[in-house]
Amino acid sequence: MNSISLEAIAQKWFDAFNAHDLEALLALYHPQAIHFSPKLKLRQPQTNGLISGKAALRVWWKDAFDRLPTLHYQPQSFTANEKRVFMEYTRTVENEPDMLVAEVLEVNDGEITASRVYHG
Repeated sequence: MNSISLEAIAQKWFDAFNAHDLEALLALYHPQAIHFSPKLKLRQPQTNGLISGKAALRVWWKDAFDRLPTLHYQPQSFTANEKRVFMEYTRTVENEPDMLVAEVLEVNDGEITASRVYHG
């Protein structure tokens, strides 16, 4: 894939996430995709921050959307190559301080196979 195609996937990811459209978000992922997040490690310590598969992703994001109805990500920048896109964005939730986040999506054959979240 080229960088423009990966940036288009990233934009679809933001559109689905900000609409809290769980099905559209999951449709972007490979069935055995992995996801790492420091927030996941805090909320579900037994995972050590890493989950695998669409079923686990569904549980994780449904919980987030249910707990945080005002959760929104504002994209700041995308940097892409043939297999991954690095995204910087601002996480906003009503009554919480904004958080700058970086996330890497690894993409193979048009599907996200791995995602890793980084923040302070």
